[in-house]
Amino acid sequence: MARFRHLATAFVLTLALAAGSARAEAFLSAYEDLPLPPGLTEAVGSGVSFDSPSGRIVEAYAHGTAKVADIFKFYAATLPQLGWARESDRVYRREAEVLRLEATHDRAGTTLRFTISPE
Repeated sequence: MARFRHLATAFVLTLALAAGSARAEAFLSAYEDLPLPPGLTEAVGSGVSFDSPSGRIVEAYAHGTAKVADIFKFYAATLPQLGWARESDRVYRREAEVLRLEATHDRAGTTLRFTISPE
């Protein structure tokens, strides 16, 4: 039931983003309803995802040209629509999961690390 709710929420978010200024260009393959901001693409095969007795654990990466400040603005605008409660620019909670965002920028571009774990 929770999976259906997340998929329905992702669909609604996709429609809302299509009409708004912040647009998700894609979603993480390791976590079906976590959008990627414009300017980032998933580093497929660089992360891990598995279920543990206490909940799902996901680590994924995205890389691109997006500015770090724009990434955090994008998630502040979109994640609450998916049911994530914002604790800070980098930490969100939904049900029994915690999402942590870590962004770094260097000459090669911006890398965003997603970590989802049980509380």
